[in-house]
Amino acid sequence: MLKVGYIGLGLMGKSIARNILKAGFPLVVHNRSRAAVNELVAEGATAAFSPAEVAHQVDVVFTNLPDSPDIEKVVLGPDGILQGAHAGMIYVDNSTIKPATAREVARRLAEVGVAALDAPVSGGDIGARNATLTIMVGGPAEALETVHPIFAAMGKTITHVGEAGSGQVAKAANQIMVAAQMVAMGELLVLAQKTGTDPVKVIQAIQGGAAQCWTLDVKPQRLFAGNRQPGFKARMQAKDLNIVLETAREYGVSMPSTAVNAQLFNAMSTLGMGDLDNSAVIAILEQLADTHLKEEKPE
Repeated sequence: MLKVGYIGLGLMGKSIARNILKAGFPLVVHNRSRAAVNELVAEGATAAFSPAEVAHQVDVVFTNLPDSPDIEKVVLGPDGILQGAHAGMIYVDNSTIKPATAREVARRLAEVGVAALDAPVSGGDIGARNATLTIMVGGPAEALETVHPIFAAMGKTITHVGEAGSGQVAKAANQIMVAAQMVAMGELLVLAQKTGTDPVKVIQAIQGGAAQCWTLDVKPQRLFAGNRQPGFKARMQAKDLNIVLETAREYGVSMPSTAVNAQLFNAMSTLGMGDLDNSAVIAILEQLADTHLKEEKPE
């Protein structure tokens, strides 16, 4: 049984780590704030006090952190994973970061005999809790084969996309589509509201046709109930879209609609809405249209 380390116990990381522990893997955990560490220790995990300490003890070490600079610090910085790494260890990153950062981390770890997998996930807090995440993997196929039983405790769809960084490219593609769906849903709900048409009936009318998608299956009922809490935080959606646009500039790719969507999510953060769900981008569209989605009254 592989011994696993997990660093970064936020909204999704804690649930992923818990599912790894439930699957029977010995688990060492570390997090900047200790409440989540203490919670998992009470369930059977072992606490560590630095990334290096985690790496020193385990066969596979995971990270799940907000952005590229966080990964660079935790993996390559003082008392980081690199300091505790040992030949044969596998590093897996569940964060969403720049593909270029993923490739550089993989290069640095390879110098000390560590295989690296960039393995960002999709499915939000619900998928993390229910172990139904989609996992997009870049890096050596042999390393993926080794950690596959751990991934099976986290998610339902595991795809090896290609070499280092390609998992992050797939996640960037995922976030382009997610943002587009959230904005499109917000626009159609605001249009229905503004024209005096029942938004609930509009969703029912279009769900079974060409517009059907995960977003329309999951998000409208939360919005109709007045629930705009995450989910997946809008500020993280904004961060991901900024990664997309930075990577697009690096490769000379034009992304006009993604650029507009990034502006809407950046506006949420500017206006203090960054910790709301990404579906709450409807709030920006409501302000522009001078309307507000009426809450559905329970029967």
